[in-house]
Amino acid sequence: FFFFSSRRRHTRCSGVSWARRCVQETGINAEYMGIVFDNQLNNNFQNHRKLMNLERLSNLLMLIGGGASIGLGVVKTFFFTVQPGERVVIFDKFSGISQKVKGEGLHFYIPIIQYPQNFEVRLQPKVIASHTGTKDIQSVDIALRILYRPMEEYLPKIYSDLGSNYAEKLLPSIGNEVLKSLVAQYDAEQLLKQREKISFEIKEALTSRARDFHVYLDDVAITHLAFGKDFSAAIEFKQIAQQDAERQKFEVLKDEEEKKANIIRAEGEAEGARLISDAMKKYGDTIIEIRRIETAKFIAETLANASNVTYIPGNTVNLLNIKT
Repeated sequence: FFFFSSRRRHTRCSGVSWARRCVQETGINAEYMGIVFDNQLNNNFQNHRKLMNLERLSNLLMLIGGGASIGLGVVKTFFFTVQPGERVVIFDKFSGISQKVKGEGLHFYIPIIQYPQNFEVRLQPKVIASHTGTKDIQSVDIALRILYRPMEEYLPKIYSDLGSNYAEKLLPSIGNEVLKSLVAQYDAEQLLKQREKISFEIKEALTSRARDFHVYLDDVAITHLAFGKDFSAAIEFKQIAQQDAERQKFEVLKDEEEKKANIIRAEGEAEGARLISDAMKKYGDTIIEIRRIETAKFIAETLANASNVTYIPGNTVNLLNIKT
């Protein structure tokens, strides 16, 4: 609908008869009305063209979005990603396990027919515990900490023989086998004193055994070593006995040293008495008087310097007025 106004009257005109009705009802010049009509048609055409362009743009965007969604769906369906530190072995329903190991990155596969299986190729820790016996028939609990990783080129063989959880099946089995065979060659005391040597032997034997199944062992160490209650009590009793023996040995040495000191002291006193006797024979009783004076002087100095001793003269009884 279009609206047209003039000084005489307002007329609503629409459709093909718009110009004719406007001329008849308003009396406006037909040439002027033709110009107005052409302008109005041009405006309508421009608006219609803009609407068509917007509709085409929206359709194009919808088409691009749909194509992107379909593309992402295809990528997720027919492609898989191998993360760093991982490798993938593909099982095909028709040809079986593929001998080609997929490395890091994006790879193509056929869903339903092919199934990718991830394997960790970085070092992983594993603890193996075993209860075994020693050479002297002592029960011992021993635990190993192992760092392992598979050989990448043999991943299809590992997947075929042991499956994806090869570590849970392989390491405890060969670990118990090696521990029982090596620990049985030593007695309990040797296990305690030669722990580093035995740990090295266990590492060498376990590494060689795991290599037969295409698995690397980068490190093996004993993390726990415990004996039965009876043996632990025997060790404790032995330690107490050794401590008592050491104490008695110290007492004996102490007595011997005291005897030697007494002998030396007696010899010194005898030598001193001999010298005094020789002096008395040579000089008479003078040496005894000198010693008496020195002793009296020492006693007097000690009493004079003592804080709890008071000197009282010889006539103390008269001073205190005590009757005798």
